[in-house]
Amino acid sequence: MSFFRVLLSRRHARLAAILAVVTLTLNGCAGLFGGDPLRVNVAGIEPVDAQGLEMRFNVKLRIQNPNESAVNFDGVSLDLELNGKPFASGVSDQSGSVPRFGETVVNVPLTVPAFAAVRQAFAFAGAVQAGQIPYILRGKLAGGLTGTTRFVYQGTLSLPALGMALP
Repeated sequence: MSFFRVLLSRRHARLAAILAVVTLTLNGCAGLFGGDPLRVNVAGIEPVDAQGLEMRFNVKLRIQNPNESAVNFDGVSLDLELNGKPFASGVSDQSGSVPRFGETVVNVPLTVPAFAAVRQAFAFAGAVQAGQIPYILRGKLAGGLTGTTRFVYQGTLSLPALGMALP
């Protein structure tokens, strides 16, 4: 009879542990359900020393949190598309927090491989005539119980029309 009691108590212990993990996970996610997405804007781009044929930039992202709970992160990943094609990518192990109803600036180094730069140079020839280059910046803030917070920032770069002087 004691064997069955031990077996039942182990099953109850496992069930209780599983329920505790599910409850904690749902409580951690509760602030995200129905929450607004993060607002991400490029606050600045600075060139940094290149390696080989690559181009490198430091991208400063201003991340705004319009929600009632802070978003903690311990890593950032970015991918940049120009004209519908992959152009640059970067990662950073920067950690921090975007406070509730607050903002923070995150620095991420981006690398443009030589092949991507050559491919875009040919694509720019057609874009110059159109005067606009569409871009998409996809990224994620990693960390916390809820895992990853993803964001997308997109728009168009306006090129000056041919024959117009640049200021």
